[in-house]
Order: sequence, then structure tokens, then C-alpha cells
Amino acid sequence: MIQDMLQSSPGLFNFLIFFVLGLVLLLVILGFVTFGILAERKVLGYIQLRHGPNQLGGRFGLLQTVADVLKLLLKEDIIPKLADRPMFILAPVIAFAPSFMVVAAIPFTDHLQFADIGVGLLYYVAVSGMTVFGMLLGGWASNNKYSLLGGARATAQMISYEIPLVMSVLGVVLLSGSLNLNEIVHAQEHGWFILLQPIGFIVFLIAATAELSRIPFDLPESESELVAGYHTEYTGFRWAFFMLAEYVYLFAMTSLIVVLFFGGWLAPIGFLDFIPGSVWFALKFSAVLFLFLWFRATFPRMRADKLMEFAWKVLLPVALGNIFLTAIIKSLFF
Repeated sequence: MIQDMLQSSPGLFNFLIFFVLGLVLLLVILGFVTFGILAERKVLGYIQLRHGPNQLGGRFGLLQTVADVLKLLLKEDIIPKLADRPMFILAPVIAFAPSFMVVAAIPFTDHLQFADIGVGLLYYVAVSGMTVFGMLLGGWASNNKYSLLGGARATAQMISYEIPLVMSVLGVVLLSGSLNLNEIVHAQEHGWFILLQPIGFIVFLIAATAELSRIPFDLPESESELVAGYHTEYTGFRWAFFMLAEYVYLFAMTSLIVVLFFGGWLAPIGFLDFIPGSVWFALKFSAVLFLFLWFRATFPRMRADKLMEFAWKVLLPVALGNIFLTAIIKSLFF
């Protein structure tokens, strides 16, 4: 009976396929978030000469994050009396939804991609920029001065560092001649763009760290100054939505760096093509992810004024210079 319904309604069949694929993608992302947090705690522990989680789930604490998630889900959901209730409830959803949407456009292998969008890079930048509305709305709707100040600082930082982030990838667009992420990967068959765009990569990595609000650019969540920033008044699963968005963006941004600068699923040397592309992507992804975790264990937090000056007075001019340099090199040698 179900088969007859699907044959008579091809639109329903396509909807079911996309629904199942979306569910699988969500489960993969949630799995990454669960064990990504564990990996971060273990890396920080080893760098700082600690053991990290090792009580729940055996020697490596494999179930510690699972227990933390269950604890968050069971906590009381508190909404302040003077908060703007509809906006307070909607803000975490606005912050999280774009993080899940951008992952759909990232090609993990030649055949493993949820949506092949012709302007995938532009889509990523446009959709990811919507998360800032959730942060600002959460801070404002809480009716708390700490939250409002944290939301304002988060908005200023995200907007400021998004500009050099976009400018830094224009060199990659010039060399590949496309905004399609698959075509950008194929353009690196004879050499990864990190070799041709080292300046662009450095600017992108720094700006991406700021966009992810990770140390040394974690001003939106600076506990000691702002009592956790824009999500001060959030508890339980609503607070978990903000945290989930942060780690989903870590997954998406790390994947994007692999696609733009490290050849995606392509092997580094031609005779290693027999190894599946998914393996190469996973290895590159793990290396870039470790870099973000290493930053958190190494650098101190920047001062707010220094953070903003660095974006406008250093990163932006360097990104602009990289565009001109890339255009000159392309016109002379390509």
C-alpha cells in the first residue's frame, strides 16, 4: 500500500527522501557535537596537564557529554518575569537554525552532499549571518543589562569580522572562477589553495575564530566580565540551543576551511587516490579542528577595544591587499 502511494505521488516520495536525509544529517551533527565537546575537554586536559573527563564511560569518559546533555534537558526552563516571552523563546531557534542550514551545502565527498547549490559559498555567508539576530534578540528579550550588553558586543564582533572573512575568500573565488564549493574543490586538483593563498588562509582562520566566538575572541561569552553574555538568563534546553549552535558552526566552519584551502576530499598526492575521499576529508577535518581546540588552550582573551581595532585596522587592509595581489598574479601567470 505504501509503495503504491509513493508511485502515485512522486512529490511525496521526494519529500520523504529529503526528510530522511535531513534526519540523518541532524543525527551526524548531534553526534559530532556530543563527541566534539568531549574531544575538546580531553585536548584541553592533556595540554594543561590534566586528565579531562574520565569518570563516566570508562577511562576516556565517553559518556560524560551524554550525561551533561541529559542534565540540561532535565533542568527547569526558567523565563524571567519581565522578559519579552515570545522573543525570549524564539531567539535560541533563530540562533540555531542557520547553523544547521549551512551544513547542507558543504560537500564532504564527490557524492556526499545534501544540496549542491550553485553559489554555495555565498549561501554559507548569507545564511550564517542570520545567527547574529538570535544573539541580539536573546540579549534584548531577557530584559537584563548584562545580556543586552553581551548581545550588543556579539553583534558588533560578528559584523566586524564577517567583512574580512568574506574578503579573504575572494582570492579563492578568483583562482577557481566559481562560488560553487564542488568546483572550488576540483580547482585544487593540481595544488591546494593554502599554497596559493597563504595570506587569505591566515586572515580567514583568524576571522573564523572570531566568528565562532572562540578564544581569544570569546568576548560575547566572557564569563568574568559579562556573566556569560547574551544568554545569561537562559537555562536548560534553551541555553543548550545556543551551545549547540556554537558547536554546529564549529563543524561547519572547519568543513568549509577544508573545502576552500585543503582540497576537500582530494588526496594530497595523486598515487594516494585509492584511499576513499571521505577518509581524506576526515583527516583534514580532524587536523583543522585540533587547531581550533589548541587555540583555546593557548591564548588569553583579547580586550574588547583591541579586538575591534584588529578587525578594521589589520585584517581588513590585509584582506584587501591579498585580493589585489591575487588579481595581479592571476593576470600574469594564469
